[in-house]
Amino acid sequence: MTQAVDVVVIGGGQSGLAAGYHLRRLGLDFVVLDAGAAPGGAWRHTWDSLHLFSPAAYSSLPGRLMPPQPGETYPDAAHVVAYLTEYEQRYELPVVRPVRVTGVHRDGELLRVETDSGTWRARAVVSATGTWSRPFVPAIPGRADFRGVQLHTVAYENPAAFAGQQVIVVGGGNSGAQIAADLAHATHLTWVTLREPRYLADDIDGRALFDHATARRRALDEGRTDTGGVASLGDIVAVPPVRAARDAGLLKAQPMFDRMTAAGVGWADGTTAEADAIIWCTGFRPALSHLAPLGLRGARGRIPTTGTQAVDEPRLHLLGYGDWTGPASATLIGVGRPAREAARAIASLLGSGSS
Repeated sequence: MTQAVDVVVIGGGQSGLAAGYHLRRLGLDFVVLDAGAAPGGAWRHTWDSLHLFSPAAYSSLPGRLMPPQPGETYPDAAHVVAYLTEYEQRYELPVVRPVRVTGVHRDGELLRVETDSGTWRARAVVSATGTWSRPFVPAIPGRADFRGVQLHTVAYENPAAFAGQQVIVVGGGNSGAQIAADLAHATHLTWVTLREPRYLADDIDGRALFDHATARRRALDEGRTDTGGVASLGDIVAVPPVRAARDAGLLKAQPMFDRMTAAGVGWADGTTAEADAIIWCTGFRPALSHLAPLGLRGARGRIPTTGTQAVDEPRLHLLGYGDWTGPASATLIGVGRPAREAARAIASLLGSGSS
């Protein structure tokens, strides 16, 4: 089965829905292909205690404010899933699922999108697959020898499976701090980070982070001094559970180990630690394998872009992978502006005007 549309959006999470909203407003014929079995994107697969960094009103996609969650200042993941589900329905976005895209190919004046459910031919493509499906675990000597449980952030759910165990959490970012705090009361926890944890000020949440990222992008666009962006403020947002565990003295980070053994880990000074489980909160890489047939990869696995548009393939836009595809574009509130810019650029390319 082959179908033809103006635009194929690959990915039905927050970035794909934001793109769909703006493409709908511009009157373009498009489809959103989502590998998930139900709405909600990566938010359907997070750990149980995860909450947003920002209040609901500051965590919204274009056109529709997220309603507050009763009893919660910062909504949980289930509330986000409900919001994304309602958003998709409210704007009657043409999401087809589950559809897994296997490759995007040049096909004359069109791009051919091959999937496990047929082929779509499009005049433009928006890739919005995010990073959740491509977890990263560093290569550590002896990792294959470890006899305990190893899992990445994507597979962690809650402390119940680890109660009373020796658990090592690896990672000094937000997921590492939050999962370490989640486990601090129920396990014998060792938290390991590459450098001393850098907490943002307790009164900083996602609102300030978005403003800071936007100010940095504006400065760079205007040729002014790089402010350093969010990274200059710190690595960890002190959400209430992290703050409580930190203030109780339960989050004392150890330096990164340099080897693993059958029973645990070891450091260069000869120190060792046994472990029943190691949880890798070591981040993600952009999920871009479906774009490999286009041959666009550059340094660090990224595709060079101007804004969201691929430099060497103007019919392709990348959305929601991080600051390189728009300031704070991997966040709910941050993806709206680059999604609008991508939709307008596509409309201009296709000769459909803009709004």
